[in-house]
Amino acid sequence: MNANASTRPSKTMVTKRAPEQIQRRRLSQEVMDRLISLIEDDGLTAGDQLPSERDLMDRYGVGRPAVREALQNMANVGLVTLTQGERARVAAPSFSNLMQAVSLTTSGILRTSKEGLTDLKEARLLFESQMVRLAAERATNADLERLEQRFRDHSAAQADLADFLRHDMLFHREIAAITNNSIFPNLSEALMGWLSEFHRHLVSVPGAEQLTLSEHESILVAVKARDPDAAETAMRNHLTRANKLYQHIEAVSRKAT
Repeated sequence: MNANASTRPSKTMVTKRAPEQIQRRRLSQEVMDRLISLIEDDGLTAGDQLPSERDLMDRYGVGRPAVREALQNMANVGLVTLTQGERARVAAPSFSNLMQAVSLTTSGILRTSKEGLTDLKEARLLFESQMVRLAAERATNADLERLEQRFRDHSAAQADLADFLRHDMLFHREIAAITNNSIFPNLSEALMGWLSEFHRHLVSVPGAEQLTLSEHESILVAVKARDPDAAETAMRNHLTRANKLYQHIEAVSRKAT
């Protein structure tokens, strides 16, 4: 035996790491996936009924709570419609339903991504500055009357911040509706909804109501004049000011914590 054998370093021991826990999926998620496959495989279309809750329980070997939760989740994203006392029906496809489904993914991104909010604000700036150009070009007299009413309602809501923010969204949604593009109102509402739901402290700025109304009035005047360039400038000024305000509030919030 080699005399040095006992002094040789032993092979590096590999320390076993504790296995990572894989979260088990909820039964309702499995049921939802299978129901979506059922709709696709059976070629079900809008208005067609799904099997009864009892049939689904027997088919998938799960309890009633899992089936009901799966159906409710599908209803929440616009895949089915639920009516008391009736079997679930396949919902008619719509862009609104699509946006509800996309919102589930977007919500998760905004919660976990450091760049999510910045990207969202940039997307809104690009979208709304071009959208308002179309509104200025396509607005009818009836459209302008509705937009003026939205502005008056917004102005009257200053005493209640939550109501003020709701009318803020309705004003922007009305501009989207004026474009006569069926996708724009849902997209506008989604963009503002994501901002307000996940960063409410960034859009709920007490004392900024008068500035917001002044900027909205500038947008209204430009759209009424049917001046796309002025409308785009007014919208950019409005959202850029808001973006800078968001950044300031974020900085103050970080210092406070």
